[in-house]
Amino acid sequence: MVREHILVVEDDEDIQELVRYTLTKEGFRVTGVDNGERALEMARNGGFDLVLLDLMLPGLDGMEVARLLQSDGRTCTLPIIMLTAKGDESDIVSGLRLGAEDYITKPFNPKVLVARIRNVFRRRQRLAMTDEPIEVGDLRIHPARHEATLKGRPLELTATEFGILRFLASKPGWVFSREQIVDAVKGTDYPVTARSVDVQMVNLRRKLGRNADLIETVRGVGYRFREK
Repeated sequence: MVREHILVVEDDEDIQELVRYTLTKEGFRVTGVDNGERALEMARNGGFDLVLLDLMLPGLDGMEVARLLQSDGRTCTLPIIMLTAKGDESDIVSGLRLGAEDYITKPFNPKVLVARIRNVFRRRQRLAMTDEPIEVGDLRIHPARHEATLKGRPLELTATEFGILRFLASKPGWVFSREQIVDAVKGTDYPVTARSVDVQMVNLRRKLGRNADLIETVRGVGYRFREK
């Protein structure tokens, strides 16, 4: 069995060792680095299934690392979980805005950390099970390949943006609340605010450009994908 390979980016030696021990014990492969520059280099070389990212790093901080990973075609679909002592709502929203799959604050429970990581992999597996492409005008979504194209050109979507687009497009005309969108894309135990869903929608519409009206806002309820 191929084990998932996790890149742990953490400058605190004790925490990095704790995370490494916990994840290795649970059957994951783990590589640890202590700075953002090295994390970017390794992630771009491939071979990782998830990045566990601290925010307060020496030199290049975690937010900048996340932004660079999500804007690079080689790493934009690599899921990121932020593990940090910064727990303010503004920090969580910023992390989600950069495409983080989850946001865990320190101090953390190792069992909860493992559960959150497994939850991310389960969501990815569920998305991959449905491989029938979804086509709406010039937009084409390939669930199994985790890819979306517009007029034949790839859309550079974060993992969260892709999940939202796929979920809405799979049931055009259906209205979903923000909470339902979070449950479908992130999992029921994900600590997220309605505001952060709105942020994701703004980013997604911007990337869709002239096709932004495919995602409609239903005032007082949530969002829906325009029927064909």
